Amino acid sequence: MRLNSSFYKRDVLFVAPDLMGKTLVRKTNDELLFYTIYEVEAYGGVEDEASHARFGKTSRNSIMFAQGGMVYVYLIYGMYWMLNIVTGAEGHPQAVLIRGVKGLDGPGKVTKALGIDKSFYGEDLANSKRIWVENQETKPEIIQKPRHGIEYAGEPWKSMPWRYITVPPFQSF
Repeated sequence: MRLNSSFYKRDVLFVAPDLMGKTLVRKTNDELLFYTIYEVEAYGGVEDEASHARFGKTSRNSIMFAQGGMVYVYLIYGMYWMLNIVTGAEGHPQAVLIRGVKGLDGPGKVTKALGIDKSFYGEDLANSKRIWVENQETKPEIIQKPRHGIEYAGEPWKSMPWRYITVPPFQSF
C-alpha cells in the first residue's frame, strides 16, 4: 500500500491534491503511527515567488532539486520543522507542504507529534523505514484555497489556489 516513487515524480499540482486522504505513516521504535492527510499546499519551481526554490539551489533547499519522493524539512521561527514532500522530475524543484493530518491541525504540530526533525532531510519516502505514505481506496472531496502566510510573494502567487483541504475537514481551518 506504500506509494512508490512514480507517484511523486509528477507535477506538484497533480501530487498535492492526490495526497489528500492518503495515510502518512511514521515508525517510532516498534510503534506505527497512522495519520490521514487532510491539508496540503503546493509550491512550484523557481518561477513560484512563494517557493524556496525561487532564488535557485542553495544548501537549504538542494533536496528540492532531487527527484520526487524525497523529504524536505526546514526550520521556521527557530522552533518548528516543516515537512514537505518533493515532487516532479530531478532538476525541477517542487514540493508539497503537509499542513494538517487527522488529529493535528498545523504543520508545526504535525512534525512535533511525529518527531520529525532535520535528520529526515533527504529521506526517500519510497524506501524509508521510518516515514512513508500509504494509498487509500477512497478519494475525499477537496476544496482549493490560496496558500497561507505568503503575502511576501505578491500577485499572482499569493492568490494561487494551491492549498488543498478535504471536505468536510478533519479539523477546523
